[in-house]
Amino acid sequence: MIVSRILISCFCCNIVLASCLMAQESSPPADLSHPFLQVDLSPKASPVGIPKVETLSPKQLQIVNLGRKLFFDPALSVDGSTSCATCHRPEHGFSSPLKLPTGVADREAKRHAPAILNRHLGSIQFWDGRMETLEEQALQPIETENELANSIEAVLKMLAESDEYKKAFDAAFDDGVTKQNLAKAIANFERALITAESPIDRFVTARESVLTKSQRQGLWLYESKGGCWQCHTGQNYADEKFHNTGVSWGVGDLGRSEHTGDESHTGQFKTPTLRNAALTGPYMHDGSIKTLREVVEFYNQGGTENPYLDAKIKPLNLTEQEIDDLVEFLKALEGRYIWENPKQAEVVGDLEGSGEE
Repeated sequence: MIVSRILISCFCCNIVLASCLMAQESSPPADLSHPFLQVDLSPKASPVGIPKVETLSPKQLQIVNLGRKLFFDPALSVDGSTSCATCHRPEHGFSSPLKLPTGVADREAKRHAPAILNRHLGSIQFWDGRMETLEEQALQPIETENELANSIEAVLKMLAESDEYKKAFDAAFDDGVTKQNLAKAIANFERALITAESPIDRFVTARESVLTKSQRQGLWLYESKGGCWQCHTGQNYADEKFHNTGVSWGVGDLGRSEHTGDESHTGQFKTPTLRNAALTGPYMHDGSIKTLREVVEFYNQGGTENPYLDAKIKPLNLTEQEIDDLVEFLKALEGRYIWENPKQAEVVGDLEGSGEE
């Protein structure tokens, strides 16, 4: 029945996670006392919904914890004001509460900051797919002018001159502070950001009776009339492919074609995960849609017509109640971060909120 197809399905939309603040606001500074920095990142062996999570060795855990420190440290930016966590905030599903997050000198990012969740399942990075690996992705924000606006050389010099960082790099890597190890540390921390065990996971995988009637109806719509599964598929509810849905068509961002040079890729952006979507508005590659209901309404109308509109995007003819049910389904995809200490993980997952492009 509906459960049989859940892990190969989800909602065709460029939905990205954050809260609904105005674009001109500044990103809040990174908090180096954030409770997340005290959480034990050792993963559970088999979280419900994301099977086969590998247990970290002591060496791997050293690398992940080093990456976490780097991720939160504004010292990586040119003026000490901005970190990766400035845009990718734990309390917002590792996305931003802003439509377009701001980096050094309050410069706006080109695109909304997508959620960094379950990227160990990903195959390509950034909204336009311009990088293949997390290691490649991890370094780019450091040198991007409207993000950290620094240079890799300057960051490596700072790290090598820091007794604390030098000790941490020497413990984690045989060759200490290098560009490759900087990338590996941040990338492996990002791979440890695993979320699962949502009510949907528990209903589908563990057969627990945890869904409301509306959530169950939304799950059925996701698999049938809504057609969501065509793009939002797999364990992370994302096909890792690129689609033109017509979001903000005509405003100037050409999407994937800027990277590939292929005109047929105009307006295409990578499908984001639906996991923890309730935490991560505003949505889409440009943060232009504020609420989950508005996202569903956008797809219900068939996106925005344009010459490159994906063939999958068509009017859905959903009723008001069906729209509500799909929204409830999306909310039921909110899980928790998967680490060995459930109490610590739940504290982080329940924090209320105050990148990668």
